[in-house]
Amino acid sequence: MHRALCPVEALYVGQRSRAVLSCTLRGPVDVAALSAAFDALTEANPTLRTRIVQEGTGEGTGHVLRLLDEDERPRLATRTGGVEEAYAAELNRPLPVGGPLSRAVLVSAPDGESHLFVLVVDHTVTDGHSSIALHNALWDRYRSLVDGERPAATGDAGPPPWPIPVSRLLPPADAADTAKYLEGRLAETRLHPVELVPYDVRRPSGTAGRSAGTDGHIEVSRLTLEADLTSRLRRTARASGVSVHALVAASLLAAARRRLDGDGPRTLGCLSPVDLRSRLSPPLPASAMVPAVTTHLQTLAVSRTSEPLELARAVHTRLSDFLTRGDHLHEMRITPEIPRNPALQLATVIATNMGAVPGPRLPSGLRAVDVRLVPAREQYFPQAGRSPVMACVVSFEGRLAIEFPHSTACFSPDFMRAFRDDVRTGLLRFATATGPEPAHAHAVTG
Repeated sequence: MHRALCPVEALYVGQRSRAVLSCTLRGPVDVAALSAAFDALTEANPTLRTRIVQEGTGEGTGHVLRLLDEDERPRLATRTGGVEEAYAAELNRPLPVGGPLSRAVLVSAPDGESHLFVLVVDHTVTDGHSSIALHNALWDRYRSLVDGERPAATGDAGPPPWPIPVSRLLPPADAADTAKYLEGRLAETRLHPVELVPYDVRRPSGTAGRSAGTDGHIEVSRLTLEADLTSRLRRTARASGVSVHALVAASLLAAARRRLDGDGPRTLGCLSPVDLRSRLSPPLPASAMVPAVTTHLQTLAVSRTSEPLELARAVHTRLSDFLTRGDHLHEMRITPEIPRNPALQLATVIATNMGAVPGPRLPSGLRAVDVRLVPAREQYFPQAGRSPVMACVVSFEGRLAIEFPHSTACFSPDFMRAFRDDVRTGLLRFATATGPEPAHAHAVTG
């Protein structure tokens, strides 16, 4: 059995990007039940037990998802080790081309009370919302098994269906309107080319053509805000008539501007992924295992003296207008043009926005100490000399976290820690604008 990738999904094949969901646990874990839960999950979601295969020749070449044989399908892997070392290893471990598009690993400390669970899924078949839903569904299944609940009867429903690509769920559009939209977007990129943050890691001479995969590794600088501080940030956003996403984006843009020369205005770009699930008719549930996201790119003139709240208002207004016009649907339709026109998604900062999401519900005796979502990919292109700064923003159980994944061949850990701390300072200013200074804000590297 196989399913062809739509043009939008096929873009992820070359990127080799993946969603890395992790959960740090305290308490006993029933390995057999967790293994059974993962098997049930991959059985219910066929894309998790597929590989990407190229088919056809010449102009007819395309990619398909092909089901793996039973002995090839992913199974829960378990081992003993340290949690921090295990996280770094799994973050840097790819999903090889031709192999399964998902992986699940449980690493337990020797005492059997501390654990790290990692779920990795190729972005060809998932996005942030569906990967979080998948992670929570796995723990729901585990809880049911541990608590002795009987699974719901499925009858003779047959094998689960392949999910429908989002590009086929878009409303009809006039081809001329789409072409006009693309023309306008291309004109905008030529008129306002964005500036990127230079890498601080100097490449040795003679390595300009080497792959990023042979240089450095992926690390993550992380900023977390306690629930009280997160609530204050939300109050500031409401009082200012903007979103929390806009406040985060403004802090990112200001931090990026301080890493460019001069004091005057520079053209910076902010790329905001846009969830399409809630904007389709009928809405697509988060459980549907497909990438259902498009993007909004806006350029802003930012100087060292730009007022952060004004930046936030500009980001919020432009993104709101983009959605009101329905341009997110046009943006999805022109996505196949990105390989020929990379400037369509070239930005100084990339600010994802998963919003506030629930963490996993666990059985009695097992506690989730931390939950994380981090995007990772195979190529970071240190030879380019500069690139966007990625910030993955999500609030698990009311605590906002911003993850800054980067290659150490491009940005050094010290550079990214300083960038993270700069963003934290900006968010603290926003959060304390409507109340007294909060007690705690944490910045950690993990």
